[in-house]
Amino acid sequence: MPHPTPTRRPAAPRTQAPTAVVARAVRRLAAAPAAAALLAALLAALLAALPVAAAQTVTLVTHDSFTLPEARVEAFEAETGLDLRLVSGGDAGAMVNRALLTAGRPIADALFGIDDALVAREGARELFAPYAADGLAAVPEGLRFAGDRLTPITVGYVTLNYDLDALEARDLAVPTDLRDLTTPAYAGQTVVTDPATSSPGLAFVLTTIARFGEGGTYDWLDYWADLRDADVRVTSGWSDAYYTAFTRYGGDRPIVLSYATSPAAEVMFAETPLDAAPTGSLHCDECAWRQIEAAGVLAGGDEDAAARVVDFLLAAETQAAVPEAMFVYPARDDVPLPDAFAAYAPAPPEAAVATLDAARIEANQARWLEQWTQVVQRGRAPDEVR
Repeated sequence: MPHPTPTRRPAAPRTQAPTAVVARAVRRLAAAPAAAALLAALLAALLAALPVAAAQTVTLVTHDSFTLPEARVEAFEAETGLDLRLVSGGDAGAMVNRALLTAGRPIADALFGIDDALVAREGARELFAPYAADGLAAVPEGLRFAGDRLTPITVGYVTLNYDLDALEARDLAVPTDLRDLTTPAYAGQTVVTDPATSSPGLAFVLTTIARFGEGGTYDWLDYWADLRDADVRVTSGWSDAYYTAFTRYGGDRPIVLSYATSPAAEVMFAETPLDAAPTGSLHCDECAWRQIEAAGVLAGGDEDAAARVVDFLLAAETQAAVPEAMFVYPARDDVPLPDAFAAYAPAPPEAAVATLDAARIEANQARWLEQWTQVVQRGRAPDEVR
């Protein structure tokens, strides 16, 4: 942050010597033992009157699900002398869209929450200055999806969650496959998020593309047309889906797009102790998507200060706080996990995780989003948009 322009002081008259006058007064006061307390008070008042330079502020923009213990933020500020200002950019997709619109003149110095799918948007990599964070050696190579432009911070598995009590009350069985959600029995039961503004929403679209493919007798667009006809609800972001539409929090949808770790969160934050998770996750073949969220130094901001923020997010102490703060896995592989994760949030088996080649995502993402919008939001037939 630029320092304020100093105010020019008027020149002292040649006949005056202010410093000499003050020095003589101090010597006289000090020579009188009774004046020692007065001298101390005078010096304290003079020091208090001096202007104090404001601490430098560094700004981190994040998605609206970001949180860390206040003690970790305070430790960062004490260690670096920087004031950390957090700015919510909405859901991750909306945040990245805004960053693209302000490229070169960013609203923040660092950004957290871009993932390995959102980075495929045109111009997204170029938002960030290269930086190799301290502690990167503890991050598996397979998570480093953007070279030195981005630093992996968290790993999550996007999948469908279900409310066990709500399904039982509606006499519905727990779904076992994505196709179940398109059947008449599950009509009006599911809420997902918009892939244009929500990173889980984009992850789920990619999951369906990997699972059902493109073309053929039944592909991903056919699946989404069926899901649309089964009255799927689409919200702009994860918070609206989970905390407003989901039956666990007063909504009317017992099936919600969330994370494999969400059942553990329900147990760990329950008002009364629970012996079992009240929700579950769908772990069928190619039902989940591994989402790696990263932080980076925004080009055009205070890059030196931003680098300190990225180091902080990857520090072992911060990574250890990630599971209970954001209910995802830390990117570092040398950080222990809470016991509740092992009990209620096991990572999906390999067969459950859908994958697509990164180059294919980058080449086709804009088209896929437009096709999804035409079919789901505008009601067009898949054959009309292929």
